[in-house]
Amino acid sequence: MQARDIPNLISAARILLTIPVVYYLLQRDYTLALVLFTIAGASDGLDGYLAKHYRWQSRLGGLLDPLADKLLLMSSFLVLGATGLIPIWLLMAAICRDLVILGGAIYYNFMIEEVQPAPTLARQLNTLLQILLVILVMLNAGPLALPAALIEALQWCLLTTILVSGVHYVVVWSRKAMRTGPGA
Repeated sequence: MQARDIPNLISAARILLTIPVVYYLLQRDYTLALVLFTIAGASDGLDGYLAKHYRWQSRLGGLLDPLADKLLLMSSFLVLGATGLIPIWLLMAAICRDLVILGGAIYYNFMIEEVQPAPTLARQLNTLLQILLVILVMLNAGPLALPAALIEALQWCLLTTILVSGVHYVVVWSRKAMRTGPGA
């Protein structure tokens, strides 16, 4: 093991941290789930900082980091949706968006050329709102009652970014596929 492996180890730890987050959400211990979710979020910032600052970026890290993020966020979202703390319509919209993007990326990767993902502003805003909603829902269900209107407004904002970012991905990657052509 070398120092340059630290960001990948942090990402792997974040993947493992998903298990207790989900467990405590299922046990309705929202305070502990929130603490662990926050630690996982901080570790995301740390591994990104280390990878960029020390130039420890790797192909494995480029795969592990978004996988860890998506696994933690989507599993938390699924549990909160299954327990009725996030509306099922919002959960289904988020899942459909991710499936469309994943399906499109797989198709593009195998039929056009290797996918070189680049974060977009719409995707980053969508992820930020998803994280914020998960945190506020856990806070509301656990240690701090929040105004229902705040959570409802955030849900509608999130739905908007789900739709906008999903359509954005489809349009951008479809255009790129048409320009590049199959088997480029």
